[in-house]
Formats: sequence, C-alpha cells, structure tokens
Amino acid sequence: MIHEVDEALRVLLVEAGLQESGVDLVFDAPTSDWSARRNAPTVSIFLYGIREDATRRRTGTTEEYDGDGVVTGRRTPPRWFELTYLLTAWTNRPQDEHRLLSEVLRRVIHTDALPARTLTGSLATLGLTVEMEAASAGSGDRPSTVDVWSALGGELKAAIDLRVWAPLAGELTPVGPPVTEGLLVRTAPGRDGEAAEPGRRLRYDGASDAEGQGFAAERERQLPPGRRRRGGPTR
Repeated sequence: MIHEVDEALRVLLVEAGLQESGVDLVFDAPTSDWSARRNAPTVSIFLYGIREDATRRRTGTTEEYDGDGVVTGRRTPPRWFELTYLLTAWTNRPQDEHRLLSEVLRRVIHTDALPARTLTGSLATLGLTVEMEAASAGSGDRPSTVDVWSALGGELKAAIDLRVWAPLAGELTPVGPPVTEGLLVRTAPGRDGEAAEPGRRLRYDGASDAEGQGFAAERERQLPPGRRRRGGPTR
C-alpha cells in the first residue's frame, strides 16, 4: 500500500509538468550527504511517518464472490494509516527552490484526495477515497519539521508537510467449496447376515443420487405458533 501511495504522488506531480521541465522526483531522505551528491533540480518526497488511524478501525468480515456468485472467501475490513511526507525542493539557488516549491504547493494544496486514475494495485481494487492534506497546522502528537531535520542531520529549509490517509486491505480467509451433495444415510446391518440397504442421500435439488436411491424433498418449513410468513396470515 505504501509504494502505491508513492506512485500516486509521483504521477500527481508528473501531471503538474515537473518532469517535463527537467526536475527529478525522488523519495530519498534529504540528508546532507544526499544533497551534496545531487546534480539536477530535484523534488524530494520523503516519507517519515506511518501510524494507524484508530478512529477508522472496524470489525467483522465481508464475503467475496467469484464470477458465478459463489462465496470464495471472507475478508476483514481494511485498516487505515496516516502517511506523512516531507516535500522539499533542491536547486543551486534559494530563489529557484522557492519557485519550484511553489509549483509543488499549487498542485497538492488543491487536491483533497488522490485521483482514481493515479491509484494502482490494492488501492485501485478497494476503490476507497484516499484523502490527503497539505501544509496543515501541525498537531501536538506529530514530530515537528525541526525535529525531522534534526534527525536527518541536515540544515533546516522550507518544506511542505503532506499527509495521506490510505487503506491497507484486510486479510482474506478462503472458504471451502459449496456443498453439492447431501448427507448419506445408511441403515444398520440386517438380521441373520442380510446386507444393508445401499443408503439414501439427503440432497439439494439437482444433486446426483447415491446409487440411484437419492431423493430431494421440498418441504414447507413449519413456523412456531403465532408467527406468520411475510405477506401471509398468522399461523
């Protein structure tokens, strides 16, 4: 899921025309060693925070079906995670960096959710809205930009804080094949060594007989006293 969000963000910035203007889009950590090796205008999309959004956690399962409408498995609900990115621009002059960062900000600030066309893999399969928020006010339970730069060992510079809320698909538990044959009932051995009957199979309509002795009984279910069928009189 994380790499799928990375790809969606990359496509979003490519559509803004950054790569066409000769700008590199990378996901490297902007450390001092990295910046010294950089030799072209670059936008760094650095992921530095991953945590679950517990307010969206759900329980239960949903059934999955094949093309014939048969249940093939049961899947737990997706878990939602908040991914936090640090977007920075790198050029040889601060003025050019600010101009480049402005183009990035223009693109992400007007996007409340990653467009469906940018989603791949499990994000596309789930079909859920992947929300994002850029340059929002920081909360007390998240590391500040200063703390991030300090951990990276670099000098503080202008950056855009970007948050994305993405679902991680739940676990799928396969189920057994559908029942097509009923219970086979055999009698006890006969007296004086006589052979038992071959047996009869309680089955669903259309199932094969057991040695020609099967039967399919369509019986009306008897309701308890005082209960009535939907649309019918009380029995």
